[in-house]
Amino acid sequence: MTVLEVIQRSTEFLARKGVDSPRLQTELLLAHVLGLPRLRLYLEFQRQLGESEVESLRQLVRRRGCREPLQHLMGTVSFCGHDLAVNRDVLIPRPETEQLAERAWSWLNGRGLEAARVLDLGTGSGCLAVTLALRCSGARVVAVDLSEAALAMARVNAGRHQVADRIEFHCGDLYAAVPTGMRFDVVVANPPYIPSGDLATLAPEVRDYEPRQALDGGPDGLAVFERIARDGRAHLAEGGRLFAELGDGQGQALRTMFVGAGWEVVEIARDDTGRERFLMADSRR
Repeated sequence: MTVLEVIQRSTEFLARKGVDSPRLQTELLLAHVLGLPRLRLYLEFQRQLGESEVESLRQLVRRRGCREPLQHLMGTVSFCGHDLAVNRDVLIPRPETEQLAERAWSWLNGRGLEAARVLDLGTGSGCLAVTLALRCSGARVVAVDLSEAALAMARVNAGRHQVADRIEFHCGDLYAAVPTGMRFDVVVANPPYIPSGDLATLAPEVRDYEPRQALDGGPDGLAVFERIARDGRAHLAEGGRLFAELGDGQGQALRTMFVGAGWEVVEIARDDTGRERFLMADSRR
């Protein structure tokens, strides 16, 4: 079969399976199999594919038809312009989290610290830790996660981008994993914030393939935030700031929660879709 024939047939299959943007997804998978940029496919529509190439694509398309995430099939995701490895042990980084990273590095670089200290709570793939290490050249990062498997993936990404010497990885539960006495100029967190009862309604790509531990925020979605608010001020340096991602509609509840725990909520900011998505807070001294 030719490139065009394979694209057409695979697109029809994925459309029947209810996959969004089936043509784009097919092209990305085929480009991955062939080791080509996707747009190069348009110059090679009449190229005859070998049997092994067709079979490799067929297997990936079948898995995508079962709603396995595209990022898992390709093994990578682009985050803030950097390719990061992902698998079923970590949450796939979202565009909203890119905006969280940009807010954090912009604020940190604006302070002009030569050796900023950063804490990444629940690092997962390491997307925030690695990105902040890349964008803040003098930063030293402590990245913590409950999952050893997630930390293994984060270490891979730190090594891939040559910042492993500036990131410490610790396995444990939030602040309990932080070395005693350490205080940070920036704390970043993308905690689980989906209410437990809503998990069953998520898209199959999320519900069936991403780690529940990284999604389930308890009955109201705020269980992990309560602990971040309660214990976080003791880990923030003078003049430091917390940056956290939150769920849709949680802004007011989190403002009340953090103010009650002694924080000054600087802003509840919206993402590019207009939804409240980011909490910025300082410790009131």
